[in-house]
Amino acid sequence: MKRNILLNPGPATTTDAVKMAQVVPDICPREKEFGEVMRSVASDILKVVHADPSKFSAVLFCGSGTLNIDVCVNSLVPRNKKILIINNGSYSSRAADIARAYSLDLIELSLPIDEPIDTRKVEQVMGEHEDIAVVYTTHQETGTGILNPIREIGDVAHRRGAIFACDTTSTLAMLPLDMERDNLDFSFASAQKGLQAMTGLSFIIGRTSIIEASADYPRRSYYCNLFLQYDYFKKFGEMQFTPPVQTIYAAREGLREYFAEGEQAKWQRHAKTMEAIHDGFAALGFREAIRRENQSGLVAAVRYPDDANWDFDAVHDYCYERGFTIYPGKMQSKHTFRLCSLGAIDERDIKEFFTVFRESLIAINVKIPVTYNE
Repeated sequence: MKRNILLNPGPATTTDAVKMAQVVPDICPREKEFGEVMRSVASDILKVVHADPSKFSAVLFCGSGTLNIDVCVNSLVPRNKKILIINNGSYSSRAADIARAYSLDLIELSLPIDEPIDTRKVEQVMGEHEDIAVVYTTHQETGTGILNPIREIGDVAHRRGAIFACDTTSTLAMLPLDMERDNLDFSFASAQKGLQAMTGLSFIIGRTSIIEASADYPRRSYYCNLFLQYDYFKKFGEMQFTPPVQTIYAAREGLREYFAEGEQAKWQRHAKTMEAIHDGFAALGFREAIRRENQSGLVAAVRYPDDANWDFDAVHDYCYERGFTIYPGKMQSKHTFRLCSLGAIDERDIKEFFTVFRESLIAINVKIPVTYNE
């Protein structure tokens, strides 16, 4: 099977074993046998984030990572309470858009997109609004690679009597996470990211007591309601609506591979892969858009060079034809593109990529090393 190296921020490059795990006999998703597969996947997801199963539950959904944002934002805000969304990038901005779509009482704290969240500003806003029930942000803003200080943000939220929900889509199963140590009441991801599985399965990990309390909150969505999905599975051992059957088998294999590699070993592989990315860019003269000390170690956003011949689409197409995928950035007015270290890839893949990437620059007559006007 042809192996493509995906350097975009997900879906990730997968192993052949994960791909082939989808080739299973047809099965009705209402069979008890399949319910046990989902139960084992949910149980293993809790282990990934060191969540005590007596305190936390993993709730599975059919959909992309954005569905998780929708579920958390619409399901966790009690009547006559507010949600504080701390926005320093595209994905927390998406959460704010969802809150507005549901006409929630929203406080949006907009902060610079090229810096981690300043917890003093979070403390200030919470002091001004005692009716904030939910604090929400993104762990890694994948558009930039910024890593936010979630443990400190969660501490502020808890001291002020709010719950803390965090989008960990691009860090779960890559950076070590611990629900209680990191002050997380809710986190979520989808299978095609850190689990190195397939698109279509998403999951929310949350405090069971809060999920059950949310049964009495306003029901703003039917398909995307956290309590309804949790309660249906608890009662019947099934998703409320048709699950992505083959994708769940792939997730089971992705989890098996995750535990076989080990949390620390996997993170070290991602870190070494990212070092190879930094080295490759530096050798060609590219400038990264985010200071290294503010980066997650999973994404590098790089500025377009000031060269009249630079053409991102042409570079993308050259690399794509040779098995490598690169991805544009999401930094508003700044022209950037990104390379990511997630997926079943390593340093050797990155060295091979930069050989092809250099060839693409030569092919379109971009000067090497690349130049910038300031």
